[in-house]
Amino acid sequence: MNTDVRNGIPAGQLVRAGWRKSSYSGKEGNCVELAQLPGGTVAVRNSRDPHGPALIHQANQMAAFLNAAKDGEFDELPG
Repeated sequence: MNTDVRNGIPAGQLVRAGWRKSSYSGKEGNCVELAQLPGGTVAVRNSRDPHGPALIHQANQMAAFLNAAKDGEFDELPG
């Protein structure tokens, strides 16, 4: 794997990343996929653009985001 993992890296360069998406994802391909990376970071990409940019977050940041989503903190956003 490329050792220069930075925010916005082309997701296609993360060749060993084990991308996962939610079982709630639709068949239209409009999903967000996550991959745990070495060093305690998590990559996020758009499933419709698997070679496009990946956003890189610290694991604790991603955990805080996911917990907020589970707690309904984003329920008022259009969706």
